[in-house]
Amino acid sequence: MTQRLDHQALAPDGMRALGGVYGYIMSKTGLDSALVDLVYLRASQINGCAYCISMHSKDLMKASVPAEKLLLLSAWREAGSVFSARERAALAWAESVTLVAHTSVPDDVFEAASETFTAKELVDLTLAVGVINTYNRMAISFRKQLEAPTT
Repeated sequence: MTQRLDHQALAPDGMRALGGVYGYIMSKTGLDSALVDLVYLRASQINGCAYCISMHSKDLMKASVPAEKLLLLSAWREAGSVFSARERAALAWAESVTLVAHTSVPDDVFEAASETFTAKELVDLTLAVGVINTYNRMAISFRKQLEAPTT
């Protein structure tokens, strides 16, 4: 598979603007960065974005997130206490928002997320889900290449 277009070079202002949202989420929301990266990884798994799966897996490993958590992320509902209540609420929200065309983000998912996150946190979490979905669409559409593995 070869890269179709270099979207970062062709639309640098747009990609910087998207990066501004990413930066806001990671540094100004108060959401735990490991939680956000779990959300980014889960949305990327759903969307099938190899580039983002690789990047966010590496970020989580650097943050010392246990390998078991990474390995069980796609089956988080069945993973019991591996994921905290806050992580489970974030993952349910992320999945529903990522699959919005199919889920319409039902009231029970909103209510569960609202019990765990403040209104502001939920808006910020939704921005996070939106930004990773945009990055996934850019990487998949233009076949962004994985970085060479390090040995």
